[in-house]
Amino acid sequence: MDEFLSEMAEILEEDSVTPNDALDDFESWDSLAVLSVAALADAQFGVNMTAQEINECGTIEQLYQRIIAKRAA
Repeated sequence: MDEFLSEMAEILEEDSVTPNDALDDFESWDSLAVLSVAALADAQFGVNMTAQEINECGTIEQLYQRIIAKRAA
């Protein structure tokens, strides 16, 4: 999870993020960030995520859990 948080902080252009942070609270949470998350999920977890799946997640923790669940499926 620590590496995921680090990657998310980079995507969101923040020094750090926490699992409970709401994605919509970040100014940089836009379509480019969603694409970056999709690329991250593919590169690090071998999971294909759609923009809709990513946007359904409200927090960084929910996003992480969705990726982990897809990887386990």
